[in-house]
Amino acid sequence: MCGRYTIMVSMEELMLHYFIQDTSLVHYAPKYNVAPMQHIPAVIHDGRQNRLGELRWGLVPSWSKEDKNGSRMINARSESLRDKAAFKGLIRSRRCIIPADGFYDWKQQDGGKQPMRITLKSGELFSMAGLYDIWVDANGNKLSTCTIITTEANSLMADIHDRMPVILSREAESQWLDRNNQEEPELMKLLVPYNAELMRAYPVSAAVGNVRNDYKELVEEVTTSKP
Repeated sequence: MCGRYTIMVSMEELMLHYFIQDTSLVHYAPKYNVAPMQHIPAVIHDGRQNRLGELRWGLVPSWSKEDKNGSRMINARSESLRDKAAFKGLIRSRRCIIPADGFYDWKQQDGGKQPMRITLKSGELFSMAGLYDIWVDANGNKLSTCTIITTEANSLMADIHDRMPVILSREAESQWLDRNNQEEPELMKLLVPYNAELMRAYPVSAAVGNVRNDYKELVEEVTTSKP
C-alpha cells in the first residue's frame, strides 16, 4: 500500500520535470511525512498541457452523498480498478500523477514494526499513478480528491509489504497523463511493479508514525528505530 510519502524537491524541479509552464500551486513547501486527507501536489493534463495543482488525498467519488469517506480510499488496487464503482469511470479521463521522492512502509520484525523509506537509488523524483474526481456539495462547492494506485510488490518491497504504489517510468508518464488516450487495456499495462534493481529501502525513525511530525530528520537512515 502507500499511506505516507515524501516530496522534498523544489517547485522549479517539479515544473521542469513535468513541463509545467504555470501553476496554481501557491503555498508549496517540501514535505517529509505526507499523510492521507492532506492537500498534496498533483499533475493532470487539461487536454492541451500538463497542470500542477493540489488534490486532497483520499478519493470522494463525484456521485457520493457526502465527503466523509475519503480516508477509506487513499489507495486503489490496480487489479480491480475496472470493477470498483468508485474507480471504473475515472480510468478513461481522470488520471493524475502524484510526484514523490520516497514513500514509507512498515516492516514486520521481532519487537514490532520498523518504518522503512523506499526511494529510487538515484534519489530522483518519481511519479506515482493516481486517479482523481471532483465532488460538489449542495451549495456548489467543489472538492477535488485523489487516490494512489497500488500493485503487487516487487522483489525489494516483498520483504516489507505485499503491495506498493505504481511508479511510472518516464516514458509512461506522458501516456498516463494524456487525456486523449482512452485505451483502457493499454493504460492498464502501465500499472506494473517498478524495477526493484533501481530502488532501495532503508530504516528510518519511528517518529514518522506520527502524522504531526514533518521535518527533514525523518528521512535519515537509522540503525534502530528511535522516536
